[in-house]
This record gives sequence, structure tokens and C-alpha cells, in this order.
Amino acid sequence: MDAARLSSIPLFEGLSKKEREQVARLADEVDVPEGKQLIEEGEIGWEFFVLESGAVEVRIGDKEVATLGPGDFFGEVALEQPEHRRTASVTTTAPSTLIVMTGQAFRSVEGEMPEVAEKIREAVAGYSR
Repeated sequence: MDAARLSSIPLFEGLSKKEREQVARLADEVDVPEGKQLIEEGEIGWEFFVLESGAVEVRIGDKEVATLGPGDFFGEVALEQPEHRRTASVTTTAPSTLIVMTGQAFRSVEGEMPEVAEKIREAVAGYSR
């Protein structure tokens, strides 16, 4: 994961260059095609996603509840509550690039850089879609 690219994502823009580099070491960047289901409602959550590019549809049951685009994130409950069941399904509606951080990686951030983990928590808590 390229730390410089994190600076263009609202969730990470409040981090210093050094902090972004530390996060980048623990995050992965993945490219996925349109139609890829990333999260299935009811399954256990292990990771958190940030959309760098592309789009996803969020559904609860058969109802679409949101469409998310670049800079949006989902699955954040997995950072704080390991093994929490997913409350919605999320599927890409366009080819997408995502930054993925597992709950385990986030706990590593907490242990190594508690101030960075707190900034991410604050950004998640203050983010309104």
C-alpha cells in the first residue's frame, strides 16, 4: 500500500506522513471487479474497507440502503468488535480499488501507535454519510 495515496482519502487525511506510512504497512490495497460481494449480511466481520475508487451497493435483506463511492468506508465495526456479525451485504457496482485493514491489523496499530488508532476511531465516529 502506497502511503502517499492515503493522504487523498478523507479518513486518513488528518494523519501525519509518518502515521500514514505506519498505517500503509498494515493495510492492503485490492482491485476487485464489478459484481464482487465483499460482505455478506449475517457473516462474521474480520475486516474494514475504504473505497479508494469505484462504487458499492449496501443492502439489508432485499432493500438497497446506500450507494458508496470514493472516500467512503464500511465494515468499521470489525475494527472494534472482532467476530461481530455483519448487518448488511456490500457488493461492488463498478470496478473498485479498496484499502483493507483487518481487525487484527487495527489492533496492531492500537498497540504500536495508540494515537493513530484514536485518530482513525475519531474519524469513523465523526463521519456522516
